[in-house]
Amino acid sequence: MPVTREKGQLMSASEIDRTLVRLAHEVLEKTADLDKLAFIGIRRRGVPLAQRLAAKIKALEKREVPVGILDINLYRDDLSMVSSTPVVNGTEIPFSVVGRDIILTDDVLYTGRTIRAALDALFDHGRPARVQLLALIDRGHRELPIEARYVGRTVQTSDIEIIEVKFQEIDGLEKVLLVEKVED
Repeated sequence: MPVTREKGQLMSASEIDRTLVRLAHEVLEKTADLDKLAFIGIRRRGVPLAQRLAAKIKALEKREVPVGILDINLYRDDLSMVSSTPVVNGTEIPFSVVGRDIILTDDVLYTGRTIRAALDALFDHGRPARVQLLALIDRGHRELPIEARYVGRTVQTSDIEIIEVKFQEIDGLEKVLLVEKVED
């Protein structure tokens, strides 16, 4: 695992929350039929993002938006480089995706390979009417023709920089950091 050094904080807990409120409003503005809307979070940090957005929409519109969890580990194209035995946490989609407007959520959009794997995994569950992408941070450096419809913040990074999103539900703290790889 590479050693990293923190360069700075990009977002505080309150900035993350304000960004999610804005994203929830954007989703509402661009969704014609809320009855067809569902969020699916890409495991790990896409999950709390999806859950929080559904809660924001519930507070605004007084209606439940279904939330699913997508595990993409078996769909990754770098599987052999990650581990010889991938950890599968399981996909939990308690509703049919067929005919739905699905918003895939992830914390950071980088090369696009995670989203490619997520699309493969999602379509194994049926054919949605539409799939859109929501990312808290878009850091560029795409290797595939994938673009988010909803973006919390765009951050230009170099190849040695990494965006670390910390969510209370997973990490016990709430912030977005810019770090860089350093030599041992």
